[in-house]
Amino acid sequence: MVLMALVGGSGMAAPAAAQDLADFDYEHLSLRGIGFEAGYLPGYRIHGVRGEIRSLGARLDLGYLGPGLRISPSVTYWSSELEAEEVSRLETRLGQLIARELGPSGSEAGPEVDLGRITWSDLVVGVDAHVVWNIPFGWLGFLGLGASVHVLDGQGEAVDDTFIEDLLDTVRPGVNVHLGLEYPLWTWSRLYWHGRYEVTDDLRYFNVRGGLQLMFGGTAPGEMEPR
Repeated sequence: MVLMALVGGSGMAAPAAAQDLADFDYEHLSLRGIGFEAGYLPGYRIHGVRGEIRSLGARLDLGYLGPGLRISPSVTYWSSELEAEEVSRLETRLGQLIARELGPSGSEAGPEVDLGRITWSDLVVGVDAHVVWNIPFGWLGFLGLGASVHVLDGQGEAVDDTFIEDLLDTVRPGVNVHLGLEYPLWTWSRLYWHGRYEVTDDLRYFNVRGGLQLMFGGTAPGEMEPR
């Protein structure tokens, strides 16, 4: 409802100038294109994963549910090694757990544990709602909210098929906010860039992406024509 209210008074791209928020229909809700994108997660610690992380993804353009309100499902994937500090903490906890199981015969610190390299990946499947508007020089801007599912997977030679892998392998619901720009090149293609902030119960990160969208038809009413 917040997105719909934003559309009403801001000059957004709309199916027709005479329409308002009460005139919603599905005339312009259909598959219009598919975009392929690449991006990165800036180099700060994200729940123990290492450094700058590359992401790959794709999105569908399903057109407009109403004036200026576009629907766009997407899928994104990234993978990175866990930081050495995070792996070390896991090794310490596992050693302490083994020591408790051994009882008086074990040392207080437990045996030395080497988990080696552990990778962690995130497959994000979601649906976004974009508020879209015209801006000068032939560009489109969009601001939106999205709901997603994060399929997280941990892997490593020493942890595969163990309870540690089970702890790293989770499925979590999430939400995101995003802001972006688009520029139509031709009737069949457009460039786009956007930044997204993804949030789950204990995982939060910023993702910057850019891509090329291939269009199956012309622009929707209210969108500019490519130059």
